[in-house]
Amino acid sequence: MRTIQEHICLSVIVPTLNEASNLPDLLARLCGNELVYDVVVADGGSRDGTAAQAEKAGARVVEAPRGRGSQLRRGAEAAPGDWLLFLHADCRLAAGWEDAVRAFVATPGAADRAGYFTLALDDDRPAARRLERLVAWRCRALALPYGDQGLLISRLLYDSVGGYAAIPLMEDVDLVRRLGRARLGPIGATITASAVRYRRDGYWRRSRRNLVCLALYFLGVSPARIARLYG
Repeated sequence: MRTIQEHICLSVIVPTLNEASNLPDLLARLCGNELVYDVVVADGGSRDGTAAQAEKAGARVVEAPRGRGSQLRRGAEAAPGDWLLFLHADCRLAAGWEDAVRAFVATPGAADRAGYFTLALDDDRPAARRLERLVAWRCRALALPYGDQGLLISRLLYDSVGGYAAIPLMEDVDLVRRLGRARLGPIGATITASAVRYRRDGYWRRSRRNLVCLALYFLGVSPARIARLYG
C-alpha cells in the first residue's frame, strides 16, 4: 500500500539576495529531508557567496532578475514539484512541519487550497508577541498571510491563478488576493521569522511603514512606486 508521502512531490523555492548568513540553517533542514524532492534557490545577484553555499548544501540555484516577485516566479518555473512551498531565507520551520504538510496535502480538496504557517518571531520582547497576535488576527479576519509565513500550494492551483507576479513589492499580497479567502488556510505548524528588521527599525515604526505600504497598494498605487517611496 502506498503511503501519503509517496504522493507528494514537493519543491521548495527560496528567493535570496545576500543571504549567506541565513541560508545555511534553512537548507540544513530542507536538503536531504525525505519529504522534499528538491530545493530551488532563486538568486537575485548575491555578492556574498550565497549561491555557492546553496549549491554546497545540495540546493539548485537559478538566476533571476532582482526583486522577490521576479525571483519567486523564476524559482517556480524551474521547480519540478506538483506541490510548491515558498519560503524566505531567514525563516525556520518548527519541528513537526513535515507531518503538518502531509496532513494538509492529504485533506480532500487540498489541491484547490493554499496553506500558510503560523508566524513566530525570534525575539523575546513583548512587542514581538503583540505583533504575532496581530498577524494571527490579520490572517483570520482579512485572509492576508504575508510571505514570511510561507506558502504551500499545488502546482495546478498556482498555475491556474497565474503564480507570483514579477513585481518589486507586495507580491505576496497580490497572490493571496487572487487566491481569495475560500482557498487559503493554516497549515497547522509554526514558522519562525527573523525579527532583525523590527529590532533595527523599531516594532511600531516598521509596522506602521508596512501598513502604509499595504494601504497604498489597496488604493491602487503601483508596487514599483511604493518600492521607490519606501525602499
